[in-house]
Amino acid sequence: MANLLRTALLLTILIVLVVVIGYALGGNSGILVGLGLACLMNLSLFCASGRIVLAMHRALPLTEDEAPEVFEIVKQLSAKAGILGPRLFLLPSASANVFATGRDAKHSVIAVTHGLVGLLNREELSGVLGHELSHILNRDSLLASVVATLAGALSLIASMFRGSFSWGGERDERDHDNPLPLLFFAVVMPFVAILIRLAISRAREYQADECGARLCGNPLYLASALRKMEAFSSRFPLRDVSPATAHLFILTPLPRKRWASLFNTHPPLEERMARLEGLSL
Repeated sequence: MANLLRTALLLTILIVLVVVIGYALGGNSGILVGLGLACLMNLSLFCASGRIVLAMHRALPLTEDEAPEVFEIVKQLSAKAGILGPRLFLLPSASANVFATGRDAKHSVIAVTHGLVGLLNREELSGVLGHELSHILNRDSLLASVVATLAGALSLIASMFRGSFSWGGERDERDHDNPLPLLFFAVVMPFVAILIRLAISRAREYQADECGARLCGNPLYLASALRKMEAFSSRFPLRDVSPATAHLFILTPLPRKRWASLFNTHPPLEERMARLEGLSL
C-alpha cells in the first residue's frame, strides 16, 4: 500500500508540475493543454514504464529452451507465492545482475543477465529470483519503474543540454565559451538523484531479502549469491548503465565515479548478508 501511495503522489506531482509549466507558457489555455499532456504522461508511465525500462536496457525475451532451470525455479516460487509467474527477459551482459519491473503481478517481468545464469547454482538462483518476486509482491517494481522512467527522461534532457560533457570526460573548446550546459546539468542531475532517493527506500531491499529468503526456504542461498555476484560484477561490470535505473537492480551496477554516490539507493552489501545469515540462526 505504501508503494501505491508513493506512486500516486509522484504522478500527482508530475500533473501539478506540467500544469504549472503550461500556465506559465500559455496562460489559462496552457493549463488545459498541460493537464491533458500530464494525464497522457501519467497513463504512459503507469502502463508502459516496465516496457520502457526493458527497452532502455535492450532486454530480449528469454525462452525456456535457453534457461530451463530459471523457468522451473520461477514457476515453483510463483506457485508458492500464489501469483502467476512473471515473464522472463535476458540482458545481453556478462555481468551478474537482475531486476524486476512491471505495474503488477500480472504484468511483471524479471530480467536476468547472461552472467547471472552462468554464475549461480540452483539454490543461489532460487534466492535471487525469490528476492525479485518479493519486489513484485510488494509493488516495489511499479514504483521503481515509474521513478526510473521519469528520472531517465530528466537525465536525457540534462545530457542533451550538457553537450560534450561526459560522465568522466573532459570539456572541449566550446564549453569554455558557454558554461550554461554544465550549469544546467549540475542542477538537474542532483535533482534527479534526490527524486530517486526520496521515492526509493533502502529498507525495501532488506524487506525483499527477507521475503525472498522465506520463498526459497533458506536465507543463506541469497547471501551466497550476493557474495558471488559482487565479486563477479567487479570484474565484469554492467556496461552503459544509467543512474536513473540503477535502483532497479539487486546490486547497484554503478561504477565508483563522481555521481554514483548521489544515486545509491542500496544498503551496504555486508549488512544485507549479515542480516540474511542472522535469519538462518
